[in-house]
This record gives sequence, C-alpha cells and structure tokens, in this order.
Amino acid sequence: MTQKDLKLSDIDTFDRERLLLIINITGIGVWDWKVQTGELTFNRQWAQMLGYEQEELKPRGFKAWLDNLHKDDFQRAQKALDDHFNGITQEYEAELRMRDKSGAYIWVLATGKVVEWHKGKPERMIGVHLNIDERNKNEESLLITSQLLNQSQKVAKVGGWELDLITGILFWTDETYRIHDTCPEEFNPTVDAGVGYFLPESKDRISKALDEAIQHGKGYDLELETYTTKGRKIDVRTTCVVTQENGASVRLTGIFQDISEQKATQRELEQINQNLEVANQALQRSAHYDPLTGLPNRYLLADRMQQAMVKSLRKKNYVAIAFIDVDSFKAVNDNYGHDVGDELLKKLAGELKHALRDGDTLSRIGGDEFVAVIDNLSYPHESDAVLSRMLCSVSAPVKADGHTLSVSASIGVTIFPLDSCDPDQLLRHADQAMYLAKQKGKNCYHVFDVENDVAVKHLNEKLARISMALHNEEFELYYQPKVDLRTQTVVGLEALIRWNHPERGLLFPIDFLPEIECDNLCIGVGQWVIRTALAQLHFWQTQGLDLSVSVNISPLHLQQGDFTAQLKTYLDKYPNYKANSLDLEVVESSALHDVEAVSAIIESCKALGVTFSIDDFGVGYSSLVYLKRLPVRYLKIDKSFVRDMLVDADDKAIIEGIIELAKVFKLSVIAEGIESKEHGEALLELGCHYVQGYYFAKPMPAEAFMPWLESRSTSK
Repeated sequence: MTQKDLKLSDIDTFDRERLLLIINITGIGVWDWKVQTGELTFNRQWAQMLGYEQEELKPRGFKAWLDNLHKDDFQRAQKALDDHFNGITQEYEAELRMRDKSGAYIWVLATGKVVEWHKGKPERMIGVHLNIDERNKNEESLLITSQLLNQSQKVAKVGGWELDLITGILFWTDETYRIHDTCPEEFNPTVDAGVGYFLPESKDRISKALDEAIQHGKGYDLELETYTTKGRKIDVRTTCVVTQENGASVRLTGIFQDISEQKATQRELEQINQNLEVANQALQRSAHYDPLTGLPNRYLLADRMQQAMVKSLRKKNYVAIAFIDVDSFKAVNDNYGHDVGDELLKKLAGELKHALRDGDTLSRIGGDEFVAVIDNLSYPHESDAVLSRMLCSVSAPVKADGHTLSVSASIGVTIFPLDSCDPDQLLRHADQAMYLAKQKGKNCYHVFDVENDVAVKHLNEKLARISMALHNEEFELYYQPKVDLRTQTVVGLEALIRWNHPERGLLFPIDFLPEIECDNLCIGVGQWVIRTALAQLHFWQTQGLDLSVSVNISPLHLQQGDFTAQLKTYLDKYPNYKANSLDLEVVESSALHDVEAVSAIIESCKALGVTFSIDDFGVGYSSLVYLKRLPVRYLKIDKSFVRDMLVDADDKAIIEGIIELAKVFKLSVIAEGIESKEHGEALLELGCHYVQGYYFAKPMPAEAFMPWLESRSTSK
C-alpha cells in the first residue's frame, strides 16, 4: 500500500495506536501541508524538535517552517519540491537546517509525498522531519579527521595499507598512492602487483616477511628499495601488524613511508666516513711509520714506550730504552751517495730487529738513529744480552748496492723505572748516554746512571744556564705573520721564542726548549712568553692593528692546576683586551696524559676569550683522539707535509684528509711552511685559506713588524 493510497480508515484502532506509539518513541515530526492555501499542520514532535510547544507554532502555520528555514537552504528545498511536483522524483527529500527556539540551527531530514492532486496540481502533501543533526556532526567530524589524516600522511610521507586475508582486498590510503606515483583511477593495488615493484633483494625480504605474517602471525618493520609505478627508485619503510582470530591471521595492517631523503643522507654520511677512514689510514701510516724502513717512527714509539712503562709498573719489572746511533754513517753517504746510505739503513734495520726478542720494539727516529724498547725484563741487566746482539748485528759487514760496508754502533741505555721520567725525557737520557758511548770509543753501549752519570750533570748545567737567561732577560719573541690567501691580508702572528746568547749568538727553540720540556723551568719560560706576547699585542692594538697573536704552550705548563687563574691575572692587566686575540698552541704529545682534564682547562680558558690550536697536526701522538676530545678552534698542518706537497702525492693527500677532517669538526686550518706562490695556490685550491711561512716573511723582531707591514701595503 503506497502513501498515496493510505487512509486512516484503512487502519484499525490497534494499529493506529501502535503507529502513534512509534511516532512518539522515535520523535518523528509529522506534517500535513495544504499546498495551494499554505495551511500547515504538524504534530507535537515536529514543534518540539525545534524547541517549541505545538501551541506556539500553530498560529504561524506554513510561515513557521519558512521563517525557521536557513536562508542558504531555501533554494535546495524549493528545487526538491519542484522536482517532486514535476514528477522527476517519486518523493520529496532534502537535508535542511532549521533554526530552533534558542537561535541555533539543527539538521533535519525532510521527506514527503503529494497525496492529493487537483487538475494536475498538488493539493495536499504529507511528510516527516527527522532530526539528523548528530549524524551530520559525526559525519563532519569523520570527514575532518580523514582530511587531517591525509594531510598528516602527506607531510610525513607516511601512507597506510590494509590487506583483508579473507577477501584478498588490499586497501591503500591516498598517501600510499602518492608514494607510488599513482592514484586509485590508475592503479588497482594487489599483493602481487605491489611486491613485483621491489628490487630483487628487497623482493625476497618482503615476500618472506609477508609469508611469516600470514602463516605465523609475525609482524615486521623493514627498510627496502622499490620502484614506483612510474619507474622512480625510492627507499621505503614498511611495517605490518597482524590481526588474528581463532589462531589464524585474518588481516594485515601497516604503513608505507618514503625514506628516500633520510637514506640518501645516511649514504652520504657513510661515504664521508669511508673517505675519512681512508684519510685517517694515510695519516696514521705517515704519522706513525718511517717511510724508508717501515719501522715505527718517534710518534708511534712514544705510544709503545708509554704502554711498556704502564705494564712495567703493573708487573713490577723493567724496560730498557736503547738509543742507537750508527758510527761513521756520514762517511758512507759522502763516499757512496745517499742511495747506498738508504740501502744500508734498511739492511741495518732488519739486522737490529732480528737481534731483538719477540715483543720488543725497534723504531727509526731520523737519519741514522734508532731506538729499541726492550720490554718485560726481570732485572735491569737482563737487557745486556740483547744490547750485545745489536752491537754485533750492526758491526757485521753489509752488502749495499754492490758495496761491502762495515760500520758500528754506539748505544745509550736507560732503565725504567729506575729512571722514572716520561717517555720524552727517557729518550733524552738514552741519547745523552749514547754520546758517552761514542766518547768511550764507539761500538759499545753505556747505561745511564740516574744519580751519578755525567749526562745528568751536563743536563743540570744546561738547566741552570737557561734559568739564568730567563733572569737576565736574554730571551726575545720573534713574530711570523699569518696570511689569508683569499685577501692577502695579515690576520695574525705566531710568537716564537729566541735566545740572545752572549757567547753563542741567536739560538732557536730547538737549541734549548727540549732541555726544559719536562722540567718546571718550562713553566717560568711559558709564563714569560704569555706576558710578553700580551704586552706586545696591547701595543699593536693601541696603534689600530686588529690582530691575534698565538703562542706555544708546553704540556707540563698547560696541566698546572692554577694555569687558568694565572692566565686571568695576565689578561686583567689589559681591560681592553679583545676576545679571541690570544691563541694558545698545543702540540700533540704523549705528555698530555689526562685528555679530559686538559679539555676542562681549555674550556675554562675559552671563557676568558682565549682560543686554542693543535700545532703540527698530522704527525702527533694520537691525532683523532685529540681532535675529537679537545675543544680547539684551529688545526695547524705540519710544515713537513706542506713543503713537499707539490711533488709528493701522498703529502698532498694527507693535507686533503686533514682539511676534510677539519670540515667535519667545524675547525679552521692553518698551513705552516709555505715557501712559494705555487704552494699558496695549491693550498687555496684545496680549501686552506690561512697560511704562514718564509714565502711571506721569516719570523722577525717585534720592532720590525710595523715597517714590514707598511712596506707590504705600499707594494700592493
């Protein structure tokens, strides 16, 4: 029975009551509209839906509906009515907003049908209103949530997927389609189609993972390589969570994430690390091994000595440090040439190494000088047998480049811990004992006597003379400019100590600093250098020069407990001191025992406006350790690499490696020893901007700097 045919007379009393009960329970608003006259009647629920009592709206009739209809919905309501009146639709239906008594709008679903016609025109129409406000709000919230989810996935490049294992239907979110360069209209996602785009290795992994998920309920989280539908190669992360029912997998849910940018960055970092490792290996080889003989050099020797000394103290045994000098080697070079001399040194290195025991170390520290570390001795004189074998091995005739040569060796020995100095001082003691062996007639060894040896007396005499020089103000600072290759401007100077010796003339640091390096006298000299450099810096700044000055600091001086406090008292004398205009250069050395403590000292000095540099970088005790753990600002490339970089590819490669290391740790690089314009051009091309060397100027007295700077400006 249709609504048009329905008559109340056809409904018995029982059914009529049931119908009214349903209307009351469900809150359906019923309306009856005389279309031609506009008369509108409605039940109580229709009025209450808008917050009114029926009596409040009855007098207004059709106007009650029209006045409360949202103005933006009128055209939609009118069109729905016209379509129904014209037979286009069987029923009238429209979702409309109606204003309630409080002034707020609610959504209603209006449906109805013409039940009486007169001469082809609608006469009477009956319908209902259903409150769908809550439903629409839920749909709107769901739509907003869906839009937010899509936007979030798009920003994060994370798409979702779900596979119904019962139906085999695979669902992709919008972002999953975007990740694969496609859309629902172009591509129908299936498991086989999706897996088919993965690269071979990734395809095997995802296939096994899917099988484990389906068969055993195991989820996965994988990083794979795949192609998009357009053939673009991408990196993706895909995850899977398994839903099971009654022990069987029924649904797989997960994400697709485009991680191409992250993986590209990761690969770039891995390549950088690989390049750094290659550069580090070159640095390590060059820094720690003698290129002629392949033996450890003096820097690796310091490490081996330190290890042997630590082990000696732990096991309560002894270590012999033997300094070996080849007698009459200069005559071999003079008579037969350097090639024969080099061949001889290689042969002697092999013979000396053969004379040592397993576990001992042989090092070549330069020229015809070797050092042996004879370890794990039960008593001091246990090394005598090894020393005798070494003397015999050197004195045996050797064939070199067709010549039969006979040489001998003088050996100086010191025993640790009877001689309880650091590695550098132990070497000096062994060196001093070696000279005494030469004085005894060569081809023998002499053991250093800590208390009574002439060598100790000789050293004490030197220390006393240096102390007198400090008291008599015989020291002077020379300054060597640092230049920015890009602008050719002077950006700073390095202060270098000189000794104006009354009898011997001008002496360089190598002539006296090694003697005091492990003595407290080096602290007094270091303090004098800092005070003098600061006074000179202050004078230049009053003359309008904006420069920085760097000075060298010995490890012993730097590690004094009051170093920072003492430095502060010097700086406080100059209230106009400009931050970062004083730089302290620390040479890589095994003498820097506690790197953490040194790092803390450097940090406290930085707070005073003082910067730090690692000097002679690349040939030091442990380059990467110092680089990583000391908060310095500059690296100074050792001049031994710069000098031969134009003809030695290995030296150039080492410089490139140092520059790349500096970039990684955000440090500036200064190259020492630049001797020509070509050196400068090569360094600038490699990315090293700051240099110093004889090409620009030799170290000069302070009073010579201003005239030199003026002449340089005039010549430009």
